Amino acid sequence: MLDGFLIARALSDFLFGFGTFFAIINPYGLAFVFLDRTRSLSDAERGRIARLIAGYSLIVLAVSLLFGSAILGFFGVSLPALRIAGGLVVAVAGWSMLNAPEAEAEPLAIAAGGFDVVRRMAFFPLTIPLTTGPGTIAAAIALGATRNDPGGHPLPALVGSLLAAFAAALTVWHAYRRAGLMARLVGAEGTRVITRLSAFLLLCVGVEIILTGVADALRPLLQSR
Repeated sequence: MLDGFLIARALSDFLFGFGTFFAIINPYGLAFVFLDRTRSLSDAERGRIARLIAGYSLIVLAVSLLFGSAILGFFGVSLPALRIAGGLVVAVAGWSMLNAPEAEAEPLAIAAGGFDVVRRMAFFPLTIPLTTGPGTIAAAIALGATRNDPGGHPLPALVGSLLAAFAAALTVWHAYRRAGLMARLVGAEGTRVITRLSAFLLLCVGVEIILTGVADALRPLLQSR
């Protein structure tokens, strides 16, 4: 009976965590943004970069789940501050991509640098903030902060959340690795449309993160009146 409860709890936390990460990261939408940043690479090289980003994403999610609350507390950084600052970074990136002329598409792809330059950018900015941005990190920290089971069994929630992080990283790897194939399927014009749409959604996500952070920061002040 107890084992069944623990398994059900782990499964519930896995489904909730994976659904949260998948919705915030939106890997298949970001795949076209990733493609725009790696257009000079071959499919094989892009797959290697995708594997690096997936590995970094897993590390970011796992560290946020396990130690995020403690790290923020140590530096005196609140979740609202994290959301506002990170949201600004995401919004600026989306705005820059949205307004970039077509002629600038190749320089943005770092065509001159090739694989080694892109590999050095795999963690920043391709993993943070493009893939596992402040919204994802804040969600992971929130999941980690609430993983204690009321019945005294925190392990199932922890296992479920870590499995969710692993599954989300696998999804990122699959989406980014197949970015070139998806672009060929929709064609050049379709790729441009989806890239612009993804940039606009990225801008919207950044603004939403900022608004959430501002609302969280103002809520205690409004409640005290």
